[in-house]
Amino acid sequence: MNLRPKKLDIYIAKRFGLLFAGAFFICQFVLMMQFLFRFVDEMIGKGLSLTVLAQFFWYLGMMFVPQALPLAVLLASLITFGNLGESSELTAIKASGISLLQTFRPLIIITLLISFASFIFQNNIGPSSQVKIGQLLMAMKHKNPELEIPEGIFYDGIPNSNLYVEKKDLETGKLYGIMIYRMTGSYEDQAIILADSGMLQSTAEKKHLLLTLWNGEWFENMRSQELAGSASVPYRRETFVEKKIVFDYDGDFNVGDATGLSNKARGKGISELTHDMDSLNGVYDSLGFQLGQELRRSYYHGPMLAEKDSVAAVARAKTTRLKIDSIYDGMAPDVKARVVNAALNRVQSEINDLGFRSLISKDGDKQIREHKIEIINKFTQTLSCLIFFFIGASLGAIVRKGGIGIPVIIAVIVYIIFFVLDDTGYRMARGGMWTIPFGKLLSSAVLIPVAAFVTYKANNDSVVFNLDLYKEFFRKLLGLRLSRHISSKEVIINDPDYAADVELMKKINEDVGIYANAHNLKSAPNVKKVFFQYEPDHEIERINDELEPLIDDLSNTRDKVIMHELNNYPILSVKAHTRPFERRWMNIAAAVIVPIGLCLYLRMWKFRRRLLSDLRKIYHTNENIIARINEKETICQS
Repeated sequence: MNLRPKKLDIYIAKRFGLLFAGAFFICQFVLMMQFLFRFVDEMIGKGLSLTVLAQFFWYLGMMFVPQALPLAVLLASLITFGNLGESSELTAIKASGISLLQTFRPLIIITLLISFASFIFQNNIGPSSQVKIGQLLMAMKHKNPELEIPEGIFYDGIPNSNLYVEKKDLETGKLYGIMIYRMTGSYEDQAIILADSGMLQSTAEKKHLLLTLWNGEWFENMRSQELAGSASVPYRRETFVEKKIVFDYDGDFNVGDATGLSNKARGKGISELTHDMDSLNGVYDSLGFQLGQELRRSYYHGPMLAEKDSVAAVARAKTTRLKIDSIYDGMAPDVKARVVNAALNRVQSEINDLGFRSLISKDGDKQIREHKIEIINKFTQTLSCLIFFFIGASLGAIVRKGGIGIPVIIAVIVYIIFFVLDDTGYRMARGGMWTIPFGKLLSSAVLIPVAAFVTYKANNDSVVFNLDLYKEFFRKLLGLRLSRHISSKEVIINDPDYAADVELMKKINEDVGIYANAHNLKSAPNVKKVFFQYEPDHEIERINDELEPLIDDLSNTRDKVIMHELNNYPILSVKAHTRPFERRWMNIAAAVIVPIGLCLYLRMWKFRRRLLSDLRKIYHTNENIIARINEKETICQS
C-alpha cells in the first residue's frame, strides 16, 4: 500500500492550509472583539499598563483557540472547494477518475490533527487561560472604583459600604444625590449618610479612597455602644456642611487569588473534572444522608427502628384505621383552633426548613452538572472540527462559488445554527430541564446527519443546492416572464430565407387568430375541465415549435429593424394556462384543498390572459417583420 502523498493531495493541502491560517486569525479576531465589547467599560480609563493589556489579550487569544478552530475549518473548506469548483478544477479531477471522497482524504487527515490540537488546548491551555482572564477582569473591575460608580443603582464595590448616586458629572467627577449605607462593626452599628453632593478620589498611594461630602446628614445606630442603655439617645444624628470619609481600599492593579475561579468547571482539565466531580458526589451524598437522618428524627420522636421493624410498623399503620375526623369533631372549639394553628405552623416551619436545605442541594447539583457538561464539551468541540469540515467541503463542491462572498454567508448560517443548538442545549442541561448528554450532544446529533447528507449529495453530483434550479422553480411558480435577448452575429454563414419565413409568419398569424377566437382566453377557465376532466392543448405547443425555428433563422439577418423586432417576440408558456399539474391526482387534490385550488385557479386565469396578450404581440410582430421584408425587396427591385 502506497502511503506517499500524491501531487494532487499536496496541491489541495497547500490551498487549504493558506486559507485555514487566514480564516483562523480572522475568526480569532472576531471572537476576541465580541468578548472585548462586553468588558470594554471595565478597561477604559483605568490606566492599565501595556504589560497588563498584553497579558489580557494573550490569555484571551488562548481561551478562544478551541472555538476559532471549527469555524476556521468550516470557512477554509468552503472556500477551498468553492474555488476548485468555480475554476472547473473539481470537474477535471472527477473526469480523471478521482472521486470527491478521495479528494477529501488529505484534508481529513489535516482536520484530524486540528481536532487533536483543539482537544489539547481545551484540556490543558484553555482552563488556565480561563482562570487568568477571570483574575485580570476582577483586578480591572476593582481598579479606580471612582470611575465605575453608576447612576441610579447601589454600588457595592467599596468594602463595607453601599453607595447610591442619583447623578454623576463626568467632566468634574462630582456626585449628586448621595446615599451611603455603611456596615461597620455589626448590624447594630450601621450608619446612613445622606449628602447633596460629593467627590470620590483615590489617595496618592492607591491604598485608600477619600470621599468628600457636602451639605448632608449622618445617622448612626448606637445600640451596641454604652449609650445604648439610655432610652433617650437611641442613635446619633449629625448635620454637616463638609465631611471627609476615608475607606481602606487597594485601588492599584492587583491580580487576586485564583482559588474561586479555578474551582469553576471551565477552569479544569478532564482529570481534575473527574476527580472533583467524585469529591462533590461524595460530599453531597453525605449531606443528603445526614439530612435524611435529621428528617427521620424530626418526624419520629422515638428510638430509631431497624429496617425490618420499620416495615412492620408501616404495615400495622395501614391495617389500623385511625378515625381522625371523629377525634377532631370531639374537641372543644378553642382546642380545634390551637390544633389547626399548631399544624399550620409546623407545616410552614418544615417548608421553610426544606426550602433552605434545598438551596444547598441545588447548588451541589448545579456544580456536578457543570462538571459533567464541561467533560462532554471538550469532546463535542473536538468533534465539531470534523463535522464542519464535511459540511464546508461538501457545500463548497456543490455550490462551486469561491472567494469570500457566498462561502462566508454559508459559513455564518451554519455556525449560527450550531451555536443556537449548542447554547440552548447547554443552558437547558445546566438548568436541569434536559439530561446532560441530550443537551450537550444536541448540536452534534443535528449536524452529523446534515454533514452525511451533503457529503452524499456532493459525491453524487446532486443539484439539490443548485441556486439556478430554485430560481427557475420560483420564476415558474410566480409566473415571472423572461425576455428575449437576441443580438447581431458578427459572422453569418447562411442568410435568412425571407420568402419561406414570410409564408410561415402568415400561417402562424392565421393559426393564432383561429386559436384566439376558438378558446375565448379572456373568460375564466372551466373548473371542471381544469381539475377533473383535463384535455391537453397541443395547438399552442405546435405554434411555439414553428415560431422558435423562425426566430432562429431570422436572427441571421443583418437588418437592424428586423433584429429589433425579434426581441419583441414573447417566450410562450405552453402549459401553464391548461392545468396546475401534470398528474391528474394532484389536480384533484388541489381542487379539494380549497385555498390552494383557488390560488392555482386564479394563477391559470392570469396565464390565459397573458397568453392572449402574447398571441397578439406575435401577430403584430409578424406583421411588422413582413412589412420590413417587403420593403427590402421593393428597394432591391428598384
